[in-house]
Amino acid sequence: MSTDPEVRAELVAAVRRFVERDVAPVASELEHADEYPAALVATMRDLGLFGVTIAPEYGGLGLDVLTYTAIVEELAAGWMSLTGILNTHVMVANLLAASGTDAQARRWLPELASGARRGALSLSEPDAGSDTGALSCRAVRDGDEYVINGTKMWVTNGARAGLVALAARTEEGITCFLVDKEPGERWGGISVSRNIGKLGYKGIETVEMVYDAHRVPADAVLGGEAGLGHGRHFILSALEVGRINIAARAVGVARAAFEASLRYAQQRETFGVPIAEHQAIQLKLADMATKLEAARLLTRNAAERRQAGERCDVEAGMAKLFASEAALEIATDAMRIHGGVGYTTELPVERYYRDAPLMIIGEGTNEIQRLVIARGLLARYGIDR
Repeated sequence: MSTDPEVRAELVAAVRRFVERDVAPVASELEHADEYPAALVATMRDLGLFGVTIAPEYGGLGLDVLTYTAIVEELAAGWMSLTGILNTHVMVANLLAASGTDAQARRWLPELASGARRGALSLSEPDAGSDTGALSCRAVRDGDEYVINGTKMWVTNGARAGLVALAARTEEGITCFLVDKEPGERWGGISVSRNIGKLGYKGIETVEMVYDAHRVPADAVLGGEAGLGHGRHFILSALEVGRINIAARAVGVARAAFEASLRYAQQRETFGVPIAEHQAIQLKLADMATKLEAARLLTRNAAERRQAGERCDVEAGMAKLFASEAALEIATDAMRIHGGVGYTTELPVERYYRDAPLMIIGEGTNEIQRLVIARGLLARYGIDR
């Protein structure tokens, strides 16, 4: 069901106020300290954002993907790391809603909706990122349990999560497990072996997690017995929303960089006039605005198709590809417009420049997106031979 436009506008406005009041004043300080934004996350929970796409019957807001996309853009415009805290959680909730059993949905979705339990998605490994067929993490059946062994990489929210949607190899193929855990560095056979330092995207943990003979009950298989061997399909479907999220993040970062440039160009003077009056700057601003609008429209199109229940692998790939590349280009132009001060930590322009590359890599590299787009187009419009 589509969200009423007035409800969407009210919620997005509430998020914008939160960003302006609470996020913008502290984002740079927290980001440079690589400090987890506990107070901001608590406010996000109070706003109901962790249950934004979860059905009201489970305590969520039940809002559509278009609304979620607009919220992500607002958060990313304030501080992109906040959207990562939300995204992996929403993907787990969507996995449960789309592919979980009724019992799994009843058990987990209310806690996810309230934010009492946080979700994390764990797919990548040291030697398996885009190549999901190379996954080596294994789950072996032992009576009424599965024993999991393996190492997972790039797990956002891994330490703080209370529920991990984990891809592991079983006899039937790649299977998705719902791993119940307590937040922290260790739980049962799970350990967070290291927190990986990053160029940007700071203030949020990105960890390596080791599963050493960790046991989960047999009913932890997403979708029950029928879900055995179908984990890759379940997760790739959820990644469509993840890629729309990445596109929306990119739009938010690009918007922040563009708006900062627009303000600065009207304030900074050279040769007796604001630099906005110089043709070279005007050309940059025109290109930045055009790329930003195109990125936003592609992102909205993908969200609308997803909400309508239509296949959107091509559209999500296009949105993610274009918006992420545009964000890096716009962030780079923003630094050029700001000149020397843009290279300092006195303004957030350097943060936009460091955050933007994540969107090119996250949820599948842009090289993979091009393959997804091309193969999807050939499947839709291929010529019969």
